Amino acid sequence: MVHGKLYIVVFVNPVGSNVLGDKAYGTTKIREYIVSESAAYTIPPKSNTLKPWDCDFYLYKERHLVECFFNKLKHFRRVATRYDKLATSFMAFIYVSAIFLLSK
Repeated sequence: MVHGKLYIVVFVNPVGSNVLGDKAYGTTKIREYIVSESAAYTIPPKSNTLKPWDCDFYLYKERHLVECFFNKLKHFRRVATRYDKLATSFMAFIYVSAIFLLSK
């Protein structure tokens, strides 16, 4: 957030998907943006939220799998240090690393 404006960087079209996020992404603006893009969200409310919303904690636990996968990707030195200058080269190595990890 810069000077009261909310900037959301979207890498993927969220239409029809379920966005998994931690409690920091539970602001009203972010949740409204997700709903406006015809997507659903699974974000648990903070403990001090005045109007908590329902959250599917069974689905939220699957977020842990994604976090662990990113951690395994960071074990590749080239990914962790971002040696590549071009974004396409960096993304290609992420694909190769992911294929290597998933084929184990």
